[in-house]
Amino acid sequence: MDHSNLEKKIVDMSRKTGREGTGKSPGAAPFPDDTGSVRKEPSGRISLPELKKEVDEISGLAAIINERLNEFVVGNHDVIDLILLALLNEGHILVEGVPGTAKTTIAKSIALLTGCSFNRIQGAIDLQPADMLGVRIYDQYKKEFVLRKGPVFTNILLADEINRINPKSQSAFIEAMSERQVTLDGITMPMQSPFCVIATQNPHEFEGTFPLIEVQRDRFMFSIRSDYLSPDEELSIIRRANEGMLQWETYSHSLTPLLTPQALKHYIQVIRQVSIEEPVLRYIRDIVVATRTHPDIELGGSSRASLALINGGKALAALNNRTYVIPDDIKQVSRAALTHRIILSRDAEVEGITRGQVLDEILSKIEVL
Repeated sequence: MDHSNLEKKIVDMSRKTGREGTGKSPGAAPFPDDTGSVRKEPSGRISLPELKKEVDEISGLAAIINERLNEFVVGNHDVIDLILLALLNEGHILVEGVPGTAKTTIAKSIALLTGCSFNRIQGAIDLQPADMLGVRIYDQYKKEFVLRKGPVFTNILLADEINRINPKSQSAFIEAMSERQVTLDGITMPMQSPFCVIATQNPHEFEGTFPLIEVQRDRFMFSIRSDYLSPDEELSIIRRANEGMLQWETYSHSLTPLLTPQALKHYIQVIRQVSIEEPVLRYIRDIVVATRTHPDIELGGSSRASLALINGGKALAALNNRTYVIPDDIKQVSRAALTHRIILSRDAEVEGITRGQVLDEILSKIEVL
C-alpha cells in the first residue's frame, strides 16, 4: 500500500473512532447509534450485525497499526501482534530477548498510535517500590500530605529489564499488575484504564538479576522470545540507517493517534463478546490439563492459563475479522500463553528437552472433540 492510500485509510478509520486523523486532541469512542451507546440485545450482548461491524473496525485498525509500525520497525511481527492481543485484553506481556531488538520503539509507537499515555521503568537493583508506585509527601502550602504518583499510573508501562528489579520491588509491582490498583500508606488507588505492562528481560544475563517468581510470571498473559533479525532484515536496517530513515524524532511526529483510551476500552468490551463454542472450550481445557499431567512437566499451567487462551483466542479472532473463535486461534496463542507458566522436570532439563518441544507434543496429540 502506498503512502497516500495508507493516510486515507488512517483518516477514514480515525473518524470512526472519534478523531479527524490529523490532530492529537482526545475524541469520543465510536458508538453506532444516536443514543450514545452500542445497540445491545436484552441479554446485554451486542447484536450480531453490530458485533460484525465492530470486529471489522478492530481488524482494520490492527492492520493500519501494523503498516505504520512497518515503516520504521523491521521484523518483530510476532511481538507486535502479541502486544496488540494483550492490549485488547488489558493483559500484560513479557518479552525475553537480547538488547537492541526494538522492544522500546514498538511499545512507544503503539502508545502513540492508540492515543495512550506511556511511561517507562528502568530495572535496577536499587529500585524501590516508591520509585514505581509513588510516594506521599507533605505539602507545606496545603498543610497536608499529597500523592506524587509514580510511573505505574499510565496506560502502557514499559518495565525494561524487569529481572534487574529486586524482589521487594517486584512484589510491590504484583498488586498493580493483577488488581490494577496501588496501595500506599493504607490508601488504595485505582490505576488508569486500560493498563498494560510490557516487560522485558535478557535471559542470557545472570549477574545482578533476580529471576521472576512464579506468582509474578503467572500475571503475564503472554510471553515471547525476541531474537536477532534475519540476515535480510539486518541488511534492511543497515540500508534504512544509511538513508537516514531511522530517525525516531521524525517518525514519532508523523504518527497520528487512531484511538483514544476510551475507544480502546470500548473495543476491549467488544472483544469479550466474541463467541467460543463448547468444543473449543473443551479444547482449551484439554490443553491446560495436559500441561499438568505431562511426565516432562513439573508445574503446569494455572487457571490463568485457561483465561489467557480464551481471551487471546477472542482477540486473535477479531484481528482476523471473525466474531467466533476457531481451534487454530487457540493453537496459535498457546505457546505465548503457556511457555512462561510451565516448569520442566529435572530429568527433562537434563535430557535437553525444551518447553517449546513439550508444548508442540501436547498440541499435536490433543484434538477438538
